[in-house]
Formats: sequence, C-alpha cells, structure tokens
Amino acid sequence: MTTLTDQDIYLFREGTHAGLHRSLGCQLAGDAGGARFAVWAPNARAVHVVGDWNGWRPGEDELQPRWDHSGIWEGEVAAVKRGQAYKYAITTAQGRVEQRADPFAFHNEAPPATASRAWSLEYEW
Repeated sequence: MTTLTDQDIYLFREGTHAGLHRSLGCQLAGDAGGARFAVWAPNARAVHVVGDWNGWRPGEDELQPRWDHSGIWEGEVAAVKRGQAYKYAITTAQGRVEQRADPFAFHNEAPPATASRAWSLEYEW
C-alpha cells in the first residue's frame, strides 16, 4: 500500500526530503480509477478522506497511521476519479473534526472554494 520507503521516512524526519510530492497527497492509480492518499497529521486521533465520491461523509474512507510513528497517515480509496474534489477530515487530539485541504495537491478549486482536486502531473517534455 505505501510508496514511502525507510529512506523516505529518514529524509522526511531530517527535513531534507526533496521529493515528497511523489509520496504524500493524492496519488492517482491510473485510468481505472482509485488513489492512494498520505498526509502528515502527527497529533490526529483519526484521518478520513471526504469528497465528491462519498458525499463528503467522514467515516467512510479512513486512513491508517504508519507503524513507524512518523505522523503520516495513509490509505487507498478505490472510488476516486481524476478531477473530483476532496479534503482530509482530521479528528484532532481534542476530538474536533476539521476539514483541511491537501498541502501536496497538484490541483485545487478556484477561490472562494477551498477543496483539493484529485489530479496527476502527466506532462511529457
């Protein structure tokens, strides 16, 4: 499920990882649909992905914390398609649920909307 290696986590913790955009955020699986999500939320009790495919209902697409205590939560969501809007529904340490945009998103809604969009970088040079 994860694309983060031990070396990725080492560089992440060190603060020198220059390619996190390839591992964190929404990574689309391809034409068949689906995506892998990863977000850093070190003090969260729970993290879910909410979006167009699940009616923005928290609780349906849950991410799991990594075993290495890096604070990264990750998981796969089969129903995601390119262009769909999404956010992370993060349950804080105090128990509040806050919806947050993806800091590693490749595409976002135009203001005043604030959701991220499932997207990929496919430009051929």
